[in-house]
Amino acid sequence: MTDSNHALPIDPAALSLAMRGIAKECQYFLSTYWAGQLARAGKPVDPLGVISTLQALSAQWLAHPTVLMRAQTDVWTQSWQLWSQFNQRLWGLPATSPVAAMAPGDRRFRDPHWQDHPFFDFVKQTYLVAASALFKLTAETPGLDTKTAQKAAFYVRQFADALAPSNFIATNPEVLRVTVETQGQNLVRGLRHLIEDFDPAEGQLRPRMVAGDGFEVGRNLATAPGKVVFQNELIQLLQYAPTTAVVKRRPLLIVPPWINKFYILDLQPRNSFIRWAVAEGHTVFVISWVNPGAELRDKDFEDYAVGGPLAALDAIRAITSEAEVNLIGYCIGGTLLGATLAHLRALGDSRVSSATFFTTLLDFSDVGDLSVFIDEAQITHLEQVMQAQGFLEGRAMSNAFNLIRANDLIWSFVVNNYLLGRAPAAFDLLYWNADSTRMPARLHSTYLRRMYLENALREPGGITLLGEPVDLGRIDVPACFVSALDDHIAPWKTIFSGAGLLGGEVSFLLGKAGHVAGIINPPGPKAYDHYVGPAVDTLTAEEWLSNATLRSGSWWESWSKWIDRFSGGEVPARTLGEGLEEAPGSYVRQRDTT
Repeated sequence: MTDSNHALPIDPAALSLAMRGIAKECQYFLSTYWAGQLARAGKPVDPLGVISTLQALSAQWLAHPTVLMRAQTDVWTQSWQLWSQFNQRLWGLPATSPVAAMAPGDRRFRDPHWQDHPFFDFVKQTYLVAASALFKLTAETPGLDTKTAQKAAFYVRQFADALAPSNFIATNPEVLRVTVETQGQNLVRGLRHLIEDFDPAEGQLRPRMVAGDGFEVGRNLATAPGKVVFQNELIQLLQYAPTTAVVKRRPLLIVPPWINKFYILDLQPRNSFIRWAVAEGHTVFVISWVNPGAELRDKDFEDYAVGGPLAALDAIRAITSEAEVNLIGYCIGGTLLGATLAHLRALGDSRVSSATFFTTLLDFSDVGDLSVFIDEAQITHLEQVMQAQGFLEGRAMSNAFNLIRANDLIWSFVVNNYLLGRAPAAFDLLYWNADSTRMPARLHSTYLRRMYLENALREPGGITLLGEPVDLGRIDVPACFVSALDDHIAPWKTIFSGAGLLGGEVSFLLGKAGHVAGIINPPGPKAYDHYVGPAVDTLTAEEWLSNATLRSGSWWESWSKWIDRFSGGEVPARTLGEGLEEAPGSYVRQRDTT
């Protein structure tokens, strides 16, 4: 869409050439698609239960027609108001308050024409009226059990997100403008991108989120100087070179999640938590998990505890001669840390002086939209897939996480890559997000069943490690939980509930932003603010937040003051030996290429 005073003439020859290119690409796309569909014959059509969920929802609409009629009346009323407003604007009258306002931060409608042009403003508001009514109708539909109602709300939102006018050529003003400016070449490029991103064998489209050649692990990502100082079949243990003359006596061990690679904590120098912690005087050790293949299919949660943090603790003692360490666990790594620490305390092992948990669930009673993917039928289906290949591909988990924020992590890239014909940008965090890892079949099955489905970890003796019942209440070392207000993977209130299961002094820091950006939040002018409050004790999450203080800047600095209490004084900086290889090591470079 162009300004009427600056309209670009359309070159018929150029447009014809563009359309020929589109037709050619479409022919190839359709042939590969149908070949993939034939190859997938016999596989489950609806493993997520989308169809059955929406059938249950529509059945309740039929059973309760007054609910449906009330929703239709609301839509008719708002549509009439919107139509009247649209006609007023056509006659040149100034715009009034919108009938349906978009949510703050909704980036789908950033182009000025969505507000300034009467037609596109009408299209946008018509969509918002319909979507809002659909969401309200779904929420108010009686007769659904809690699980089905949650799944219905999730999949209705997916449906509404997919039908947003921003996702279509004819109703997206920015796409129309670019199409005229480029004589349709954006659509040719977009179709080529679409074909490149389509997997005909799986029948799935995976929009690229980041330029593939912009980053390389060890070249411009994960470049903090260090060594691989220990290795087994599950981990490489990295030790980082000091940058201060003296260091804190107690080393710091970081246990990252195994569903992602550790270098989220060492992206680039400006946002590297590892570099920052080293500069703060910590002797930093980090576990780098192997990217498992079928040969590790039988490795379980207990194996990861023994081969991960327990093996790392032994190695750190041998390397530094220090009897005590401070620990950090991130996400699932924190869940593993909690179980491992409870095991150590049950044995009277006092090597751990403090424990920090980044976005870590110990209580899985409310995991937000992730619960949509957790039920007996879906886990059974996943187990069948994993049994056949020995592991779960990392992209399977990524797909679920992306659906939870579909507008940001799916549809924005559809518009950028396929409609605007642009290549995705080079963004370090998105490159890391796409650098997925596999998970051993038995480990992932145990994690889904015992943690998410059964919530066994929160119960004393609900799980065992090396024959010892795990009781989180035995963890009496000082602990600090760091959560994020907008975390869509590990809701902060559920994290708070899990923090209350520990038996010692528990502090809580609540940052702004989400699961990743809320943690990778280096100090500086653009840092997100954070809340600092009283000890967890017997407070509810709401009570804690109402008594908390909002501090400007990154939570890193508040955590640094907390961890200093358990540093054990200072010693001369520890020099690195030769090591097995240079950081970031070889395990982190193993790609999920299956």
